[in-house]
Amino acid sequence: MPAKQTTDSTGRRLRVKQVRSGIGHVKGHRATLRSIGLKHHQDVVVVSDTPSMRGMLNRVRHLVEVTPVEEG
Repeated sequence: MPAKQTTDSTGRRLRVKQVRSGIGHVKGHRATLRSIGLKHHQDVVVVSDTPSMRGMLNRVRHLVEVTPVEEG
């Protein structure tokens, strides 16, 4: 199944994979995962590299794995 994608004007993108479950974590962390677009463990999305997205990823950095997407 292909990763879900969002776009922005800069073209920089990040691949985000949820590596740990949100179960047992605070409600705000689970809500942040949902806002990023991650619905379950091992889900993968491709998102724009924006300051707001970086803030969300920083908040749940212990639950996700982030890698840059190579354009080409």
